[in-house]
Amino acid sequence: MARVCQITGKRPQVGNNVSHANNKTKRRFYPNLQKKRFFLPEENRWITLKVSTKAIKTINKYGISAVLKEAREKGTLAL
Repeated sequence: MARVCQITGKRPQVGNNVSHANNKTKRRFYPNLQKKRFFLPEENRWITLKVSTKAIKTINKYGISAVLKEAREKGTLAL
């Protein structure tokens, strides 16, 4: 599975390692992804999502149902 958040769509970004001598080499910045289980009360089942920590905070604030609905509309989630 790719390193992509299923809710926000966050992906790895590209940047540079910069040495003390100002040499630049390519590197990647990975999102802070966690595999987390959420309970859907409407469907009475658990789902496992690969989400960023920012997405976990969003789910805590708005609820899993509202966040899943918005992610499906945005196209980042295919459940």
